[in-house]
Amino acid sequence: MSVRRVSVALATLALIGAGLTAAAPTAQAATSVPRFDHIVLVMFENKASSQITASSAPYFKSLASQGASFSQSYAITHPSQPNYIALFSGSTQGVTNDDCPKTFSGNNLGAQLIAAGLSFRGYSESMPSNGYTGCSSGTYRRKHNSWVDFSNVPAASNLTYAGFPSSGNYASLPTVAFVTPNMCNDMHDCSIGTGNSWLQANLDAYAQWAKTHNSLLIVNFDEDNSLSLNHIYTTFVGAGVRTGTYSEKITHYTVLRTIESAYGLSALGGAASVSPITDVWS
Repeated sequence: MSVRRVSVALATLALIGAGLTAAAPTAQAATSVPRFDHIVLVMFENKASSQITASSAPYFKSLASQGASFSQSYAITHPSQPNYIALFSGSTQGVTNDDCPKTFSGNNLGAQLIAAGLSFRGYSESMPSNGYTGCSSGTYRRKHNSWVDFSNVPAASNLTYAGFPSSGNYASLPTVAFVTPNMCNDMHDCSIGTGNSWLQANLDAYAQWAKTHNSLLIVNFDEDNSLSLNHIYTTFVGAGVRTGTYSEKITHYTVLRTIESAYGLSALGGAASVSPITDVWS
């Protein structure tokens, strides 16, 4: 046998011994964030990660099993409003309460996307009309709608949830969409089970579509129940997401940095001090 054939044979044996073959390499994590056609982020309210269980929230747990579940995800602060603002702009903007209204002119994810020739829209359930700037109406609260607080995000990006595309029309979504359920469906005033049913009924079709259409769903919470060190549930589901539980510590700033990285945007504020999530992508 020639030296070359012996070398090939030995190399093949080495691969087999390592549980590999030349034709079937192991999957490797990506080193950067993919550029998605669409990202949809939906935010729920005031529940600790430990409260989102198989019995209380079976759809949330099922969704986590279909994507990347983050076991060490944390909110920034309390109460609700500064967390929404931080996730959207990389800073709490000095906000320490839920008082309304707040108005800022600084940079933010929506303005970044629009400046880059991309698109952003926020969809708020039970908001009475597109472009609404009031503090409350029925079960809608402006404190959970961070994009309306920034003067450089156009009113055309502030939409009611009725405008969210229906199944079969998700290709019409903007580059990035934030979704805010109302005060009942986000679990603030109603049960975990209510939010679980709402998420399944309203966004499971998008989650399944995203897997085969270069898109991503992020399910997140604003804060915990003030009893668990702000430890919250966060899951990514979509195209190229490596299924599993990931233990690196992440925060709202990490989520923002990851979205910004997907589109080559500069990191804002607190997002600049953290790394984007790269180990969950195939």
